[in-house]
Amino acid sequence: MQSIVVYCGSNPGKKALYAETAYQLGAELAKRNIKLIYGGGNMGLMGRVADGAIDNAGFVTGIIPNFLAKLEVAHKTLSELHFVETMHERKAKMVSMTDGVIALPGGYGTLDELFEILTWAQLRIFHGPVGVLNVNGFYDLLLLQLDKMVEEGFLRPDTRKLLVVDGDPATLLEKMEIFRSQNAENKPLDGSLYVDKH
Repeated sequence: MQSIVVYCGSNPGKKALYAETAYQLGAELAKRNIKLIYGGGNMGLMGRVADGAIDNAGFVTGIIPNFLAKLEVAHKTLSELHFVETMHERKAKMVSMTDGVIALPGGYGTLDELFEILTWAQLRIFHGPVGVLNVNGFYDLLLLQLDKMVEEGFLRPDTRKLLVVDGDPATLLEKMEIFRSQNAENKPLDGSLYVDKH
């Protein structure tokens, strides 16, 4: 993978571990020469993942709507920053530039972005891996809900396997590479990729 979009909160969360792991993810992307594409902000987990990449000589692309940039929340030291008019345009542009997607902890916006890209993957509009970095078990209950959706017949088991999960940034990236190779070769997706062993 040459580029990854990261969705995450503009808040830091109540535990330092969230910001620390966001920074670690940014650093890991830089270490692997993977371009970080994200929402362009400087606050919360958004700012920390960008800082992690920048501090380790990574390439970081921010995409931010003009109305947010006017609130002075844009990161000032990115490799490149694109301005768009709407949130929809932002999401579409981010995905058009990426090989994969990772969701860190976040709020409504993060979940909106995560489920939209999973829907695109289900419809074969997006073909890259979609991962969640399950920091501190943040997504445990959401993952149980996905399993309930399979159990009740609202989500196919093969569609459930579209989401790659791990609590460690490096391991998540390795799982996403496995997903990408399996998908490229049209092999059945490995169900162990959506199990978080941390």
